[in-house]
Amino acid sequence: MDQALLLNATYEPLKVVAWRKAITLWCQGKVEVISVHDREVHSVSLTLKLPSVIRLLRYVTINHHFSLVQFSRANIYARDDHTCQYCGRTLPVDTLTLDHVVPVRYGGRKDWENIATSCVRCNRSKGGRTPAEAGMTLIRAPRRPVRPVTVRIAVGLREAPESWRDYLYWTSSSLGRGPRILH
Repeated sequence: MDQALLLNATYEPLKVVAWRKAITLWCQGKVEVISVHDREVHSVSLTLKLPSVIRLLRYVTINHHFSLVQFSRANIYARDDHTCQYCGRTLPVDTLTLDHVVPVRYGGRKDWENIATSCVRCNRSKGGRTPAEAGMTLIRAPRRPVRPVTVRIAVGLREAPESWRDYLYWTSSSLGRGPRILH
C-alpha cells in the first residue's frame, strides 16, 4: 500500500492520500512526515522513502455541512451501525442489504427516512410488503443523520499499515470492516 494517512495539526486523521500527493505536500512545506514506508522513490539527485503518515503543519477547520450527509449505502450502514434493523444482528458489509421500509410499489422513496439496513434473510422475509404486513418490527425507524457518526477509511484491518494504527480508533466491531475514524 503506497498511500499516506493525512493527519490534521492536532493529529486527528483526515483522509488517505496517494503517495505523490503526500510528497507534493511535503515539498510545499505544508506537512511533516511522521512515518515512512519501506519503499523508496528516486529522482536524478534524490532518494525518498514513501511517506506513510503525514501531519499538516497548520490546523485545518473541516467545514462540513453536517446536516447534508451524503445519501449512500456506506452512510446508511454506518448510521445503522452495520446492524439489521429487523433481527438486530451486526454483520459484515458483504452480507447486508438495503430495505425500502415502505415498498416502492406503495410509493416508498429512496431516501434517508425510508431505507434501512437489513440482512438478506430479513429482506427476503419482508419482501415487497410493509413491516406491518410482514409481521416484522423495526428496531429503529430510519431518519436523516444530523452529522456523520463515523468516517470509515476503506481499508481492511490486515491491509492497514502498522504506522497508521496509533492514529485510528479501532473497535472490536470494526475488525472485519476496517478502522473507524471518529469526528
